[in-house]
Amino acid sequence: MASIELKQVSKIYPGSTAGVKDIDLKIEDGEFVIFLGPSGCGKSTLLRSIAGLESITAGDILINGEVVNHVAPRDRNIAVVFQSYALYPHMNVWQNMAFGLRMRHTPADEIDAKVKQAAELLGLTPLMQRKPSALSGGQRQRVALGRAIVRDPQAFLLDEPLSNLDAQLRAEMRLELVRLHRKLGRTTVHVTHDQVEAMTMGDRIFIMKDGRLIQQGPPLEVYANPADTFVAGFLASPPMNLLAGRLVAEGDGLSFVTDGLSLPIPAAYRAVYAPWVGKPVTFGLRSEDFHAGPTGDASVPIVLQVEAVEALGPENIVIGRIAGSEKPIAARLTRHYSAQAGEMVTLHADLMPMHLFSPESGKVIPRPRAAASPLRRHA
Repeated sequence: MASIELKQVSKIYPGSTAGVKDIDLKIEDGEFVIFLGPSGCGKSTLLRSIAGLESITAGDILINGEVVNHVAPRDRNIAVVFQSYALYPHMNVWQNMAFGLRMRHTPADEIDAKVKQAAELLGLTPLMQRKPSALSGGQRQRVALGRAIVRDPQAFLLDEPLSNLDAQLRAEMRLELVRLHRKLGRTTVHVTHDQVEAMTMGDRIFIMKDGRLIQQGPPLEVYANPADTFVAGFLASPPMNLLAGRLVAEGDGLSFVTDGLSLPIPAAYRAVYAPWVGKPVTFGLRSEDFHAGPTGDASVPIVLQVEAVEALGPENIVIGRIAGSEKPIAARLTRHYSAQAGEMVTLHADLMPMHLFSPESGKVIPRPRAAASPLRRHA
């Protein structure tokens, strides 16, 4: 197994285009981490740099405390699984899984033992004589993983391995990857743009934007306490509701005021938000913090004109607007809540999980941290 550390790592392409810029992070031995971000944010460049498939312009990459900047990819003892699977179409499953070992002149009996062990682990034993064209997408993904496993690497790097699968197979393979990590205990880096993968698979997530690392931490901690409006909007579907307005003093309290709406700031946050009175701020509240009825002292009624209802089965997403506002609000409600487009409804917002952000920098204005639910480890 391996720890992986990046110190001020940058990759600048010809024309001064930055692939990644000044990345500092450390992945602990045996940890499962997610690199998350939109297309073009640099997450795959970072993964390829760790693998040695991309040379870095500046900084150091350390594996188990040793600088590997100039170590060849094959000598880093790291396995990479790509989005395309990269299986040889003329070879059967056994041959695909054994190919790398044969190229390293591994003894035949050792190859056979390793391939059989990996096949049993991944449920591929009945498929060993099939060629890739006779396999489903999920089976091909398992073969690609098996080819990596037989190498017995100290770490796995997975570059969007589930993006070619349909929704049901993605869900199945998420579970398979978590189980595989639990069994093997190897350091794993998983690159994705899918928020569900990030929230459900990793011990920690590293959120990237424009080649830079924006925030890192346990998934639920990052979700509950985003560092800026980008993280607030990206790490959720629907994204966090963000409203532009001002913070004003009202008697002994504070309120966020925007078109057609005034929301009282919870007493626990007044002291830290007081310096922003009279200034423009961005108010953030997630969709699940809206409810059909009152939920407590920090709950306030909000009247919305419904524009659409997305019935997802286990829940309904109600999208509506406050009178006088152009910004839609999304509320995540139970499957039993019903509303029709054009209807006026009163929802109740729990303001304790709210955030305020600076509209200039987009960064969160620090406040006492909201408690996140305990993040369970893979079990």
